Amino acid sequence: MSYIFWIFIGVLAVVLIIAFYKRYKMFANLSDKPDSEKLVILTDTTFKKKISKGVSLVDFWAEWCTPCKIQGPVVSEIAEEMSEQAQICKLDVQHNQKVANELGIRNIPTILIFKDGKVVNKYVGVKPKPVLMKGIKSALGI
Repeated sequence: MSYIFWIFIGVLAVVLIIAFYKRYKMFANLSDKPDSEKLVILTDTTFKKKISKGVSLVDFWAEWCTPCKIQGPVVSEIAEEMSEQAQICKLDVQHNQKVANELGIRNIPTILIFKDGKVVNKYVGVKPKPVLMKGIKSALGI
């Protein structure tokens, strides 16, 4: 009986160590890669003017938010690919609370896609690139 117990504890310990290692590797790989130069950085004062025409994807984020750090490189990739057809933007909710409050942003990351100033798609939480690309293309009518 005691051998089975200790074998179980050993196996459980190995499983936990592997799980924690995978989690550590995931967060350790979050590099502080600079954002794409094609990203538009929005503020409370520039927000309405920038999104008023055309299609805009806006990533609402904060520097301290780990899921936002996961979402950030995806948004940068989209900016590199889609900047000719749509504006790809970021708004730091910690430093620009007025717009976030007006739009009812309660969780981050939140991504809104606007067409001529009106919200056409809303995504809360980390979303993969294909989901966001589909939303942009839908707003563009592609």
